[in-house]
Amino acid sequence: MDEEVALLSSAPGHRAARAAAVAQRIAVVTGARWVGIYSVADGLVRNEAWHGPAAPAHPTFSVDDGLTSHAIRTSSVVVSNDVAADPRYLTNQGDSGSELIVPVVADGRVVGTLDVESDQVGAFDGERILLFQQLAGPLAALWRAGS
Repeated sequence: MDEEVALLSSAPGHRAARAAAVAQRIAVVTGARWVGIYSVADGLVRNEAWHGPAAPAHPTFSVDDGLTSHAIRTSSVVVSNDVAADPRYLTNQGDSGSELIVPVVADGRVVGTLDVESDQVGAFDGERILLFQQLAGPLAALWRAGS
């Protein structure tokens, strides 16, 4: 795990600013095309911060949409290693490559997600998935009381 992600997640300040710093750090450390951090509440998924070539195409969407819906329902990582062939993919930064969604769990419920996109088809294998799971662990601090 990258200790800087944990420090940025739990630092004082507003969630959006901390999330932006975390998204940037994760993108730099991993070389991901795009990294987004989302909140999950009231039936909606809302982008808190992102780092990449452009803003999210869907800054807010229903918890029932896209790959994210499965990650939220099952509290488990969801991978699409070929988004062009996956009807669940909500087009964001491109219509090819790979996407990974890691749920962020706090107090037994999914409070957010780490969304990562790669230009490459087949980008997320066992080691890469584990890396992003480890990076997502400290993100729960973004949703703790007073955040």
